[in-house]
This record gives sequence, structure tokens and C-alpha cells, in this order.
Amino acid sequence: MTERLIPPTFLFRFSVPCLYSPARWSPGGLALSEAHRLPSFHAELGDGPAMADVRLGWSETGLAVNLRVVGKKQTPWCRDTRLEDSDGLSLWIDTRDTQNIHRASRFCHRFILLPQGAGRLLDQPVARLVEIARAKQHPKPVPANALSVRSEKRIDGYLLEAFLPATALTGYDPAEHPRLGFTYAVIDRELGWQTFSLGAEFPFPSDPSLWGSLELVRG
Repeated sequence: MTERLIPPTFLFRFSVPCLYSPARWSPGGLALSEAHRLPSFHAELGDGPAMADVRLGWSETGLAVNLRVVGKKQTPWCRDTRLEDSDGLSLWIDTRDTQNIHRASRFCHRFILLPQGAGRLLDQPVARLVEIARAKQHPKPVPANALSVRSEKRIDGYLLEAFLPATALTGYDPAEHPRLGFTYAVIDRELGWQTFSLGAEFPFPSDPSLWGSLELVRG
């Protein structure tokens, strides 16, 4: 058997549509339709796990996120004091879709969303903007209470919904810049990593040139 040295997802830069979502965040969250679902090329073209339904919608006021993780037998391990070690979703967003930089600019963001890990009982969801390693510049700081997040426990996993307001996204301007640099990773100690394109063996968490793109469309 011939060993595959270069994964097929490394040979392409992926661009997918992100559909408009005019609905506003409420205490019950913000549900997105099947049309808002994002692919996992790492799972579809490679050998990565596929345990999550990731959906994203945009509007002038910000980005809405839905995550549904299935197939779990263990409770998610989450700590708001150890964000990068926790089970949850990381989103990398470049509001300029620069593509050719290897170190993050001030337009590059990493958001970490956890289904639990905050509060006295560690049962409250978490949403944070965190620094990207090796970045040349960082986006403007975002208070934790500026990010909306909710979660629900399910027998085989969890549901997580969040809203990232435009004020939390340095340079966000869909009219002038209708493309975003983008990648994601659903990280789970039990099930592994489901990613947008490249697996954890690549340094995409700190290298924006390894991200794909989102096309902000209204259709």
C-alpha cells in the first residue's frame, strides 16, 4: 500500500458561500437552516472525523454560529481557564481575506466557543476572543460580555449557538469586503478534530495563508 504523504486538502484553497441570516439573537439563540451548513473538506476528502454540524450566517450586525456535536459518550471537558485545551469550537476569521500572509494581522481573529466550563459549577458556556500565536498585530480587545452564547446538553453530545457582533470583528464591512478569510476546528478529546480543510498536523492556527475563504452572499 502506498503511503499518502500530502493530503488532498493541502493542494487546494477552499472558498464556500456563507448565506445571509437577517434574524437577530434572542435568549433562545439564533437557529440557522441547513443551507447555512459548512463543509468539512478534511472529513470529505481526507480521513478526518465527521462528528459535527457547523453552520454560519452573516448580516451587517455580525456572524451567527450554530454547532451540533454528536456521537459522544463522555461529557465535554471544558475550562474557561484552559480554553485551548478544552472541547469546543474555534473559528479563525480574517476580515480582509488577505490569503498570502503567514503571520496574523490586526484583521485576523480567533474565537473559542465552549459548551460549558464557566461559572461556579463549570456548566455555563464560554465565548472568547483569544490571541493568535506569532501574530504581527492583534485585533481590538473584545469584552467577554460582548459575545452572545448558549448551549444545550444532548444525550450524545451538545448544541452550541453564538453571535459575534460586528463590533467584535476588527475591519468587518460586508459591503466593502464581502469575503472573509476563514477556517474552523471542532476539537474534542474523545472524538478528535473536525476541521474545515487541513488537519492538526498543519500550523493553520497561527498561519492565515492556510485558511480558506467565505463568500458573504444573500442568496
